[in-house]
Amino acid sequence: MRNADLHLILEAFTTDAAAQLAAATAEGAEIPFELVEAEGGRRGTPLYCYRPQTDAFIDARLGLLSALATYAPAARALAGLDRVAAYLASRGEPVPVEPRPRADAALAAFLRVVFAEQSDFGFEPPRFEAAYSELERSLYEGQCLTTVIAPLLGIALEDPDGELSLGDGLSLVWADALAGAPVEAVRGDGGQPHVLAKLTVTQDPMQPPPLSMARTRFRRLLTALRLFERGGYAVGPLAWVRIDTGPWRLVPFGVGGRPRLPVIIAPEQEDELRAFCNLVEQRRPYEGEVAWALARFEMGCERLVPFEALTDYLLSLRVLLEPEGPDSARLADRLAAICAPEEQRDVVAERLRQTVALERNVIHGAAPPEAGADELVDELCEHLSALLCDVLCGHLDADLVRVADDLLAGLPVEEAISVADPETAEEPVAFPVAAPYSVSEEAGSVMPARHDM
Repeated sequence: MRNADLHLILEAFTTDAAAQLAAATAEGAEIPFELVEAEGGRRGTPLYCYRPQTDAFIDARLGLLSALATYAPAARALAGLDRVAAYLASRGEPVPVEPRPRADAALAAFLRVVFAEQSDFGFEPPRFEAAYSELERSLYEGQCLTTVIAPLLGIALEDPDGELSLGDGLSLVWADALAGAPVEAVRGDGGQPHVLAKLTVTQDPMQPPPLSMARTRFRRLLTALRLFERGGYAVGPLAWVRIDTGPWRLVPFGVGGRPRLPVIIAPEQEDELRAFCNLVEQRRPYEGEVAWALARFEMGCERLVPFEALTDYLLSLRVLLEPEGPDSARLADRLAAICAPEEQRDVVAERLRQTVALERNVIHGAAPPEAGADELVDELCEHLSALLCDVLCGHLDADLVRVADDLLAGLPVEEAISVADPETAEEPVAFPVAAPYSVSEEAGSVMPARHDM
């Protein structure tokens, strides 16, 4: 067995599919039969037998099978593999162009092999293992499966046994639910189990392990988490690499971050997180003001002390909202125009002016005030992440100066936030983050009313 995770996922799906198909026959659904000539008859005296058309019975119920809870994880696992087309071709099946339809076709073909010519649908391990061995031969012929894992701090999965697939071989999994995980990766100094970021890649055995790819994918995952949900996230300094089912090898990794108390991802949030991670992967800019601001935001998120992040956040906001320079003193009003209802703009703007003053004190070496300073830095980070998220999702045009100035000039919100060139605009994605904001009754702070996740 080359891929234990894929084996477990497909075994769970096949077990559920067997129960679903058996229930259908118990309720009266009939398996069609065809009359075929049997081998072994005497010369000139053909023998015939009835052969169940299991393939047609399964195909007619693919819609029901796709609704099973174990179907989506199985489809995602196959969609992330490169040689699914080779498996379909070896079975004489049509090969869809896109990864997800290709995975759907492979699952259907796999079930047909498991239950070939069966008139009942009990789960039989020998038949499953034979079908899985055939699948693995097609998927990994001349290839090896390399797995890279690293602790992902600041996050927890509500499901202790589940694995959250994020697409293209990237997933999150509790360390103690990963069979054979190295002891050092399973638990931290406090004895609590880690959630692991896991990347699986099919590659030529002669190629070096994909550590650079893993660093990039894990760093982009941190970006998505920081924009998705407020918290402190970090990837551990060490990672482990395994080729096929060989031993784990420890490697330095060095992605970093500033972890805080774990943010719990509930099962009902998983689809939203998966979609958001894919969105950030597709729309992340690599040049221009937004790219620079996003990079500076991430620098702030990785500072060990919140006050060290203050200048990072302010520099990021200034490049987005105050290109004239800090002497223009336009940042506070522009940010408030976008991030607060009109009746709350003065409060938001004043809070930001206090934050700018706090930065000057920190630069000059003065001790920050004992009360309220942390809240100012947190608010600033939240405003910035909300703006960046809305730009990436397409809710706000990247020209935030124009958006803010239009709002300050009294244009309706719908006109002010519309993109400057509608003909070249991308369709917005439904991840509302930045507005509306609400004034907290405690300490007069202003925090975004984040959407339920």
